[in-house]
Amino acid sequence: MARGFGPLQLALAAAGTAAAVLDVCADGCLHALKVGWNVCRAKEEDGEEQSYMAFLCHDISMLRLFETFLENTPQLTLLLCVILQTSKAEPSQGLGLCTAFLCVTWSLLDYHQSLRSFLQDKYELSVSSSIIYFLWNLFLICPRILTVALFSLLWPYAVAVHFPLVWLAMFLWVSLQGTDFMESPGPEQLYRAMVAVILYFSWFNVSQGRTLHRSIIYHSFILVDSALLALSWLWCRSPSDEHSYLIPVVFAALPCYLLGLALRVTYYKWLHPSLRAQEEGGFDEVDADGTGGGMELPSPSEPDLVNRRMRWLLQTQFSISWPVGQRFLNGAAAVESAA
Repeated sequence: MARGFGPLQLALAAAGTAAAVLDVCADGCLHALKVGWNVCRAKEEDGEEQSYMAFLCHDISMLRLFETFLENTPQLTLLLCVILQTSKAEPSQGLGLCTAFLCVTWSLLDYHQSLRSFLQDKYELSVSSSIIYFLWNLFLICPRILTVALFSLLWPYAVAVHFPLVWLAMFLWVSLQGTDFMESPGPEQLYRAMVAVILYFSWFNVSQGRTLHRSIIYHSFILVDSALLALSWLWCRSPSDEHSYLIPVVFAALPCYLLGLALRVTYYKWLHPSLRAQEEGGFDEVDADGTGGGMELPSPSEPDLVNRRMRWLLQTQFSISWPVGQRFLNGAAAVESAA
């Protein structure tokens, strides 16, 4: 590794060290595998066992998302920076880099599918919706990681200042929105800290209600911040810099980001559950303009085990309206995918 990358590694991997928190969930993951194995081997379906399996699967989906942005994404940024610094990349490194970008985006899709599994079958994510959702996240994340990596080429020490400042701004923003993910104040602050790391790289909704204004604020901030990082590299790089071949890539980053925003608008206008909910007389207050009660789930005769955390996240994404006294079911899709 080239000299001068110590501070960069410290800054970017500082978020990655928080992934150690996830280690305490290892026993839970192993237990989920054990429960899933028992469900698969059972001759007759056990409703309680399957509900518990769904409960664990939703939590594991969230943990995978945390691991992706607390550990994998900072390491991906560091790897890209090292490759750009040395101007050398083995075919296996290039393949690994592309695979890492795809895996980061896939974790977002997997998390979204896990949320969708709470909804009725008619609101599950279709193939076309999955493709659009995957692409717009990919087109938004790639320019962000590229600009951070380019900025660190010239000022590896400055990343140690940039990341904490942006993280602090995101943490305060999340705190002002008033999250209710955990059951006590201490873990809730830890959750907000981890969400702030995710927001450094990608959009993540944490509050109920319409997301339009929050989304505009977030993407405007990230777009300006990334543009400043890229312009700093263009302005301060040496004319004899061997990285001149990256200039077209930098200029292509803006259209890539705008394309991601266009696909995001396309998704929420034509493929989001809000459209189908409006057609049936309800509204998704998160991204629709309606004032109705939102989408509803059918009232179950025998409520299953409830995953309160995923219920909260589902409400931040879809603003579901639930009948009074109704308990929240775990998604059957999560059980089927786990099995």
